[in-house]
Amino acid sequence: MTPNELLILVGVIAAIRLILAIPAIATVSQGHARVLAREYLDPFIIAGLAAWLLITFVARTYYIPSASMVPTLQVGDVLLVDKFEYHFHAPHEGDIVVFPPPLPSPDDFIKRVIGLPGDTIAIRNGIVYRNGRALVEPYIAARPEYDLRIANYDIDVNDGGGWMPLDRSEANIPPPSQWTAPNRIPPHCFLMLGDNRNDSEDSHIWGFAQDAGRFASGPRKGKPAGFTGRAFVIFWPPPQARILHG
Repeated sequence: MTPNELLILVGVIAAIRLILAIPAIATVSQGHARVLAREYLDPFIIAGLAAWLLITFVARTYYIPSASMVPTLQVGDVLLVDKFEYHFHAPHEGDIVVFPPPLPSPDDFIKRVIGLPGDTIAIRNGIVYRNGRALVEPYIAARPEYDLRIANYDIDVNDGGGWMPLDRSEANIPPPSQWTAPNRIPPHCFLMLGDNRNDSEDSHIWGFAQDAGRFASGPRKGKPAGFTGRAFVIFWPPPQARILHG
């Protein structure tokens, strides 16, 4: 249930509660109705409003619909996502983040933060290099079967057919004026990859995610960008339950 759907449900129940509270000819049945309202509807309204505040501003659940984060996250896992943390600081390297992608989608995406604003990023021979340092990634399903580089104000990918820059009509790549250097991730931009590198629709396909502003290019150019929150715990199913670490 979305926050808006929950709020509508609470509103309907509050309207019923108001109707039951309207003075009318006193009858035994009306007395029973008022007792019912006090004992059952009032607590539900209070709990519903508390839940709405919680999932709107603090945390909410997220269902994993695809295998892009295997083996860390399995299809069907249910997570808790902290919506509060990124009001105080930007995502860190390794965070597992839920966010609206820069391409049309009815759902948020979930990926791992690999590159931060100002970083250099390259993928060579299946190894990711951040600021020249090879990352140790025990969480991935397999090494990526493509190479990647950030250069000349672009993201270039080589999947065996030679180097090709991402198409700005299909990917979010800011114009050169928004970069601080031609080979460093621009401000407010993040390079996101799935742990299932070879079966993940991520930054090597659609460019940068953003923590603020509006998407600079691609199918959602001009639409608001941002991060929904950080996934911090799997709570369902029980055998998979654990705290998620970067």
